[in-house]
Amino acid sequence: MERTTAFFADQVSLDQVVQNLIYASGTVGALMVVAGLLMIDAGTTRSANLYNSTIEKMVGFFVGFATYFVLGFGFWASQYYIMAGGTMMDSLKDWWFFGVLSNSHAQNVDPAIFPGVNTFQIFIFFLATFAGIINVLLHFAVSERMKASAYYVTCVVATAVSSVLSWAVWGSVGPLTNAGFHDFFGIGFVYIFPTGIALVLVPQLGKRPGMFAPHPKVQVYRAPSIGLAATGLITIFSGLPMVILSCLFFVAPGAYAISVTMADTSLGIALNNYALSWAGGAIMGALISYRTKNYIYLLFGPLAGYVSGAPGFDVYLPWQMFLVSLGAPIASWLVYDFTSKREIDEHKLFPLFIGAGLYALVMVGLLKGGTPHGGYWGIEEGPYAYQHGAISLLMQLVGFALCLGTGIVTGLVLTVILKATTGLRVPEEEQAEGLDKLRWNLDNDGEQPEVQTDVYVASESVAFPAKAS
Repeated sequence: MERTTAFFADQVSLDQVVQNLIYASGTVGALMVVAGLLMIDAGTTRSANLYNSTIEKMVGFFVGFATYFVLGFGFWASQYYIMAGGTMMDSLKDWWFFGVLSNSHAQNVDPAIFPGVNTFQIFIFFLATFAGIINVLLHFAVSERMKASAYYVTCVVATAVSSVLSWAVWGSVGPLTNAGFHDFFGIGFVYIFPTGIALVLVPQLGKRPGMFAPHPKVQVYRAPSIGLAATGLITIFSGLPMVILSCLFFVAPGAYAISVTMADTSLGIALNNYALSWAGGAIMGALISYRTKNYIYLLFGPLAGYVSGAPGFDVYLPWQMFLVSLGAPIASWLVYDFTSKREIDEHKLFPLFIGAGLYALVMVGLLKGGTPHGGYWGIEEGPYAYQHGAISLLMQLVGFALCLGTGIVTGLVLTVILKATTGLRVPEEEQAEGLDKLRWNLDNDGEQPEVQTDVYVASESVAFPAKAS
């Protein structure tokens, strides 16, 4: 049978396959993060709402995931189109759900038109997973209090807005990166942005029954399994090294690694920075926990340490990373203590992504300001020349303000719309009764209660009731 479609072997060479496997492993790591987050939720959510909370996170994840496949990737990829003289609309046409490049076999695409198609297609999956993670994180802030319909609408909007934001703040030739904003792991659009939405929604939703004061049906809010939450923490720790691989470009000669921001780095240094960020955060978190007699800092510590290093895993030296990570749990502790004393019912996003997140971006600006980055490999002159820019403390602050502010504006607009349509808040009495029972007919242990049903069994001409076994 004669081949009727052009075949371009360079698109499916062994070198391409190796890179495809590297980036695919990042997707596996991101899915492990999702699993870890669900474990943390299962260990810290009140039992009466546990199934409902978990299933809403899962649905929210896939709502964001699917939405990203429809339109999200084209926004992020557009920075490279603009660099090459194209437009954002060109990128959206190529990479939306029915786009030519998102639906073409790599071997049939001329590399002169678009090289490395497989890698870009895998990146849709990779970044769609993080779009879902944004929604899972947001649900941590509104869990048990926000109507499911309102939350799912928020998931669609948050995915669309964060996709546009990713174009501006994550990559090597986006406008803020080119101007000096440095965010290796994308904490701006993945972590800080949903925190901005939560800053608006949390006051609207109020406190959960039993969280700060006894309720007639909930004397105290109890976390069912801190051990499960700790297991979730280790699951996240195990998955993220593979994500680091997907935040690197590998170029000739051999497998020379440069970061997604085009800063000088190496795979070993980036991975060791990641490891030491968790170690420093865990040690300081443990010290705070033993000092305050509060278990929460043992969980916050490693996560805060990780957040503090995420923008700079590519540019720190390991000893610098360890010292920076020691300060991150303190930043989270200050925010946690501030919000707890004021009975603000949000104990995850605010401490980690306002406290440690702001600290992280500032420390990169202070310690690594002036480090060359930005542009694109192989370009020697012009506004997109390789490493033409430099990390700037001012731009770190601008980037934080943009990401948080975009979330706040998104939350304000959504609040007005949702209040006028679906409604926003689950009534307090329903929260106290337990959404598992009210929505899914499950008891507090997650088991379906026995239903006593009269079953009529016929015996010749006589009918008599019998209890269902």
